[in-house]
Amino acid sequence: MKILLVGAGLSGAVIGRQLAEAGHDCRIIDSRPHIGGNCHTERDPETGVMLHLYGPHIFHTDDEGVWSYVNRFAEFVPYRNRVKTTSQGAVYSLPVNLHTINQFFGKTLRPDEARAFIESRADRSIAEPQSFEEQALRFVGPELYEAFFKGYTEKQWGCSPRELPASILKRLPLRFNYDDNYFFHRFQGMPRAGYTAMIEGILDHPRISVALETPYRPEMAEQADHLFWSGPLDGFFDYSLGRLGYRTLDFERFTYQGDYQGCAVMNYGDREVPWTRITEHKHFSPWESHEGSTCYREYSRAAGPGDIPYYPIRLVEEKSLLAQYVDLARAQERVTFVGRLGTYRYLDMDVTIREALDTAGVFLGTLSAGAQMPQFSQLPL
Repeated sequence: MKILLVGAGLSGAVIGRQLAEAGHDCRIIDSRPHIGGNCHTERDPETGVMLHLYGPHIFHTDDEGVWSYVNRFAEFVPYRNRVKTTSQGAVYSLPVNLHTINQFFGKTLRPDEARAFIESRADRSIAEPQSFEEQALRFVGPELYEAFFKGYTEKQWGCSPRELPASILKRLPLRFNYDDNYFFHRFQGMPRAGYTAMIEGILDHPRISVALETPYRPEMAEQADHLFWSGPLDGFFDYSLGRLGYRTLDFERFTYQGDYQGCAVMNYGDREVPWTRITEHKHFSPWESHEGSTCYREYSRAAGPGDIPYYPIRLVEEKSLLAQYVDLARAQERVTFVGRLGTYRYLDMDVTIREALDTAGVFLGTLSAGAQMPQFSQLPL
């Protein structure tokens, strides 16, 4: 069977590999000049630092099957993401933990004392928070909200926290110990040679061909038995109903001789600072040594036509438009929509890989059941 996969990121690579190993011919196309999608990494020719060109990606998961899968194709080095934030003229540890609380309030609270103290600052009149702001005020109180969440959120999402759902903040932990590891997951690491090398390994199969700088054209689908689409969901339909909302990022690159900030990620919580964070990429590879350093200031804004989409907005208007596109997608034959863009969700890398493995399994299962041409469109929205 001839398979066309649009997008040479994690979704396309993993699905292509699974189907190629099952004996199918897979052609993968991508409009960019490189594989890997937003996970793409490459060496900075000036400093030699391994760069995460579309922002940092730290692999973390509790899915042992996914962890085993990526370790087939790359050597992963243990890595812990320890984020700092500059707020109101001081540097603090994130996520908000016992050290952050004691430092911010000038106290030496024990865990049980800190719990009671934060609860005393919280707005207990908010019984069922409906917005990000209400959730924050009920969760951490006004002081921590103003210092660590309000300004950063306004910059990241381009709107008031009153307009955002409470569910966004529910994903941010508040810890009453001194653990400053940003993630909870069992397996955490970085591929020693970068993500692009890992994806090259996944794509290294005789039944897989890759064509870069090759935009999709509808007539391409006519030459394939099935199409896997990991591009923008609305883009598949040529934005006929309108564009789904995304936030995008602008990166301001600069170099420094030495160590610029002493950590990989420094957030900036104050609203008057225009960037959301600065990333210093040599700290993403602490097993390497570089005298020079490459850093990026990140600025968030609304995505327009031609911008790279990063974060789906998924507010009321977008959800209504999304439902219409999902109806169109479900009516398609011989097309499967996958990945963060194809399903209009923010997905971590491990979830993307798990869904790609599962999608390939569903497809192969459909074939083995005797169907000549699979007629399904898997949209886990």
